[in-house]
Amino acid sequence: MRVEIDPNIKEGEVIIRAPEFTKNITEIQELIKRQNATQKVMTFYSGSTEFYLEVGDILFFETEDRQVRAHTENQLYTTHQRLYELEENLPIEFIRISKSCIVNVNKILALTKSLSNCLVQFQNSHKQVYASRRYYKSLQEHLKKLR
Repeated sequence: MRVEIDPNIKEGEVIIRAPEFTKNITEIQELIKRQNATQKVMTFYSGSTEFYLEVGDILFFETEDRQVRAHTENQLYTTHQRLYELEENLPIEFIRISKSCIVNVNKILALTKSLSNCLVQFQNSHKQVYASRRYYKSLQEHLKKLR
């Protein structure tokens, strides 16, 4: 890897040179794209009030009764985005753990595995969600990468 600093340019640029296009290059592209395109602050709703919160404060997003809800340590908000839209636009520390839930892995305190699923507990909160068996392995891999 080589980094060049040029104070004369206005915007950074990433160039990958390789003899062929590989899966690793695709993963690097996705990682950089998600990191650069992430929203730091999002709009959430509680009743008729709009709240502007930092994405890093969110423990998890879940779908319930056709609404996407965002959970912080002590509050519950709704968002007008769908879960699949959030999954595409959230920073890399967010990962889907079931059909109806995306979690912030930086906020995970503990994982308790059982035969059918995995209980996910969060730091500084009583809130918890379940990761399905289908997503458990990718959750573990994601945790190892980021910690």
